[in-house]
This record gives sequence, structure tokens and C-alpha cells, in this order.
Amino acid sequence: MSRYASLIVVAVLALGLAPGAHAVTEVQWWYSNTGALGKELNKIATDFNARQSDYKIVPVFKGGYADSMAAAIAAFRAGKAPAILQVFEVGTATMMAAKGAIVPVYKVMKEGGEKFDPNAYIPAIRTYFSDSHGRMLSLPFNISTPVFYYNKDAFAKAGLDTAKPPATWPEFAKDAEKLKAAGVSCPFTTAWLSWIQLENFSAWHNLPFASNHNGFGGLNTRLRFNGPLQVRHITNLAKWHSEGLFVYGGRHSGPEAMMISGKCAMLTSSSGAYGKIVSRAKFKFGVAPLPYYPDVKGAPQNTIIGGATLWVMAGQPKDVYKGVAKFFAYLSTPAVQAEWAEKTGYLPVTKAAFDLLKKQGKLDQLPSVDVGIRELNNKAPTANSKGLRLGNFLQIRSVIDDQLEAVWSGKKTAKQGLDEAVSRGDTWLAKFAAANK
Repeated sequence: MSRYASLIVVAVLALGLAPGAHAVTEVQWWYSNTGALGKELNKIATDFNARQSDYKIVPVFKGGYADSMAAAIAAFRAGKAPAILQVFEVGTATMMAAKGAIVPVYKVMKEGGEKFDPNAYIPAIRTYFSDSHGRMLSLPFNISTPVFYYNKDAFAKAGLDTAKPPATWPEFAKDAEKLKAAGVSCPFTTAWLSWIQLENFSAWHNLPFASNHNGFGGLNTRLRFNGPLQVRHITNLAKWHSEGLFVYGGRHSGPEAMMISGKCAMLTSSSGAYGKIVSRAKFKFGVAPLPYYPDVKGAPQNTIIGGATLWVMAGQPKDVYKGVAKFFAYLSTPAVQAEWAEKTGYLPVTKAAFDLLKKQGKLDQLPSVDVGIRELNNKAPTANSKGLRLGNFLQIRSVIDDQLEAVWSGKKTAKQGLDEAVSRGDTWLAKFAAANK
């Protein structure tokens, strides 16, 4: 071989183009989880990459959910979108309305040649992210639902049965009064007020939160969470607030710290908060289903989800979509889902993963998962309880929070606050509909 020919061979080898070599297809995944959750998310990608050599999942942290979604849409317009985007559940309608920006997951899986059975997913999770034909649009990932946490030590101090948390709101009120009488300064607080005390409250009692099947039927949707039972519940919360039985701790996850510190004895929050509570609380605590009003026929119904799913962005090469399909198939396996639930407190999204956790005897150590799945599966989802599909949902939640804070401060009655929230929220729905005709 001549010296010239030898140099060509060396150059080819250096470029990785020698016979038998092949390029690895990179698949960018923009995500928003931080801390321990982000660490576990990255571990999933690392484990998948180690199992095969054709594709490399590249997780990229892009800030909070709203920021990452805005960045992805801007990147799509510039032809630089990621292949996978983690989007919180309130962004579902926005992603669906982003014409040409996404590829439905059912299509990605079919064209990628990967087995994909929507019925393998827990019904209340599957229906939230499916179209009117039952086809899944995005892949459920970090999924949660609201649960009821209670401090067993505080219950014992108040003479309450630590094995019997309140199942109904009337029982809750009696327990809260006993806790206060026992010296507990904060008998109850709640995180995520709109999500838990109105959105899930409505589903739990099989009431519409909005018209048009909670927005699943189209853009001509209007809010309906100012009905008699919702007004009654917010009136009760306002009364309990004035009596010191309910202490308001902020709009988002802040109230969780009030329970972790031992100040508050009862908390409604995400099932995904379990890991944080169990690692920091210095007391025994229990997890139970959300309370309900026993005089409401058919209650409790089922809760709805929170958290996020994975959307596939349009404009990617075919080999990238094949990598996405293969990764999604891996992500949905029982072993991966069970480990994700065990490490994070989020719910397994498939029936097989839940059954695996049960078979492994791990549900006793994961009561939030056990309770959360039982709530979601309590009854088959109805038009009122399969989820919400509302445009400008972040803005609507902000309106709700504004009005509820006015109720807690005594500036408005529950009826006035909810009526105003519905009126202002409807304006945001109309703006979304006009922008997406």
C-alpha cells in the first residue's frame, strides 16, 4: 500500500467512517425536573443509552415547564426544536393547538415499529392525553394525583385514631377541631389550591369543571366550577380559615413545608410530594384518599392527574423518530416504571408496573402510590372526571388563586369569588379559541 493510500485509511478511521462503523443518532430531550427528580430522569437516559448503541438520549434542562414549552415552540419555528419535550398537564391544549409542531405518540410508535397498546396504561391517565378517537397524543411520564397526608403523632396527641383519617369533609371538620383543641396551631393546609380544591374536587364528586366535557369537545368551552357544591366547599374552607382550622400557606407547593416542619397536622397535596415528606419529616404520618361529601350521590368518583408527559416535536429526521419510539418503549416497561415510582414517588403509568410493585411487596413503602392509583381507578372516568383540556390554563389558575385569596381574606364571599373567577377565566378561554380557529 502506498504512503498516500495509508494516509487515506487513517483519515477514514479517524472520522469513524471505516467499514462496520456507524454514527449514533442523538435524540434531544428537554426537561424541567430539578434536584433528585432530575437526577433520576438523567439516570433513565443513561441506562437506555448503555443498553444499545444506535441512539443516544441527550437530556437538556430548560427551566420551568412554562419556560421550556415557550422555548421549544420558539425553537420549532427556528427549525431547532428538540425531539422530546416534557410538558406539564395544563399545557396539553396548547400543545394540541400548536398546528404542525407535534407528532402524536401513537403515530411515532407505529411508524417506529414498536409495540404500543394504549390499554396498557391506567385509564384515568390514558384518557387525559388521548384524542376523541382514543389515540394517545403524548406519553405519560411523571404523573401524580392529590392525596391526603396526616400527622399520626398529632392525631394521637389529640386522641384521634391514627388508623382512621377523615374519609369525609364533615369528619375532617370534627378532627380539625380536636387537633386545634389539643394545641395544634395549624390543623390543616393545602397545596395547589385550584388543582386540588376545585379541579380534583369537581372530578371526585363527578361535577363539571367546564362545559363541553371539560374542554375535550372543542374550543367553545366555558367554565362551570361555580356550581352549588363548589360554592359550598369553598364557603366551608373560608369558615374553617376564619376559625383557625385551615391555614393558607400559598398557591403552589409551599404548604408542604408547613406539614414537614410539624406545624400543620393535615395536608392535601400531590402524591409526588411523598418522597420529600418521608425524607424530611420527623414524625410518623399516613396517606389517605381525599375527603368527600357523603350526601353527594355517587361520590367519590375518581381523581384526575397532574404532572407531565412527553411530547414529540415535528421536523425531525426519520432515524430520530425511530430512536424516540425505541426509547418510549423502554420507558414504558414495567421495570423502568416501577423503579421511577419507587425513587420519585410519582405514579406508575401502566397497570403492569403497578402490579409489579405490588408483587415486589413495595406498596407498603409507597403508600402515596397505592392511594393515588386507587383514587384514579376508583371508578371508570366520566366526562366530568377524565381530565381537563383548557387553553390558557396557567392564566385561568392564576385568576382562581387571586379570587380564592380574596375569599380567605374576607373581601369576597365564596359565591362572589367563584363567579368572578369563572367570568375572568372565560375571557382567557375566548382569547385562546380566537387565536386557534
